[in-house]
Amino acid sequence: MLEVMISIVILAFGLLGIAGLQAFALKNTQSASLRLTATTLANDMIDRVKTNWEGIETGAYHKPNSGDYGNTSGCTAQGSTCSSAQVAQNDLFEWQTRVGVTLPGGAGIVCRDSTPDDGASAGAPSCDGLGTVGYVVKIWWNDDRTSREAVVPMQLFWTPFNP
Repeated sequence: MLEVMISIVILAFGLLGIAGLQAFALKNTQSASLRLTATTLANDMIDRVKTNWEGIETGAYHKPNSGDYGNTSGCTAQGSTCSSAQVAQNDLFEWQTRVGVTLPGGAGIVCRDSTPDDGASAGAPSCDGLGTVGYVVKIWWNDDRTSREAVVPMQLFWTPFNP
C-alpha cells in the first residue's frame, strides 16, 4: 500500500512538471509569433521606403518623433497625384496604424541612427540622425502577459537597412 501511495505522489509531481513545461512552451510560442509579426511589419516599411526614392532623398522617412506618425497626408484618393512627401507621410501613418493593431501596445519608428539597438520606447527611440548604414526600423511591443507591475518593459525589434 505504501509503494502505491509513493508512486502516486511521484506521478503527480511528474504531471505537474509536464504541465509547467507545456505552459512555458506556449508562452514562448506566443513570443515567437509576435517577433515574426514585428519582422513582417519591419519588412513592409522597408519595402515602402525603397519604393519612394525621392522621399528618401528629401528625408521624408526620417521621423524620430512618435508624433510625426499621427495623421495621413490627405492624399489617399485613387488616381490623385501625390508628392513624395505626401506618399511618405501616408506610408508612415498606415504602417504605424498596422503596428498598433497587430502587436499588443505596439509602436514603431523609422529614422537614421548610428546605434539602432537602443531606445526605451517609440516615445524615446534614441535616434541620433547619424545613421551610417542608412535607416533603421524600430518596433516596440508588450511581450509580457504575466506581469502585475505598473510599468512593463517593452520588447524591441530593430533592423537597419540601406534604401
